[in-house]
Amino acid sequence: MNQNPHNIFVIMQARVGSTRLPAKVLKTICGKTILEHDIERCLRIKNSKGVIIATTLEPDASQIVDICAKYPPEKVGVYRGSIDDVLARYYEAAKKYDAQFIVRITSDCPLLDYELAGQMIDVFCQSQKSQTPCDYLSNNNPPTYPHGLDIEIFSFVALEKAFCEAQEPYERKHVTPYIRRHPEMFTLRNYSQEKNFFHMRWTLDYPEDYEFVKSVYERLYPENPFFTTPEILALLEAHPEICAINEGRRQR
Repeated sequence: MNQNPHNIFVIMQARVGSTRLPAKVLKTICGKTILEHDIERCLRIKNSKGVIIATTLEPDASQIVDICAKYPPEKVGVYRGSIDDVLARYYEAAKKYDAQFIVRITSDCPLLDYELAGQMIDVFCQSQKSQTPCDYLSNNNPPTYPHGLDIEIFSFVALEKAFCEAQEPYERKHVTPYIRRHPEMFTLRNYSQEKNFFHMRWTLDYPEDYEFVKSVYERLYPENPFFTTPEILALLEAHPEICAINEGRRQR
């Protein structure tokens, strides 16, 4: 995988099992699975060494491994680990690939803005030159971006500390709560924008979300497969009926 000064990897958690929307990463839009769209967007994030898919040891996760095999191994790696201890899965994946910094993405974000992720990496890396280098940077604490553009960046040192110290099941399942709950131990920063779009739901958890994402892709993907936030916002402004598709599932 390509070298970069900070050994930054994008690690995306993905599994087939899902209660609310079964096998959502295997659903197809515009001829590709959600997971393929996820991977191809992550591969466009600048200054990352590669993408690691952190999946589980469940038998059906072999379908995820097969999708990853479509891509060059120097660009897309796979790690299989615990089903419920996602923190351990991230830690072990990062350790396997010798990641110094981790960009955490979840596979239920098929509208991920790779340009936004690149901007956040720049901010995070720049902070490493300061007297108080950032340990954890997110754009959702508090959130100002649409739900589904969630990005977290943190150091392996912080991840290892959380892996060793976190005890609560919630902290093990959701990876970063231990870091966020201990500002006395970690330097935390938030990446925000002036206008708040968090009322918009761009994530993939329910059938209505799938229909929303599908509508966006069908209108934008054919002309520009790697559309970003401005194009989505322009589409939704011109076609408010698309927003109505998953309006009942919006964050409260």
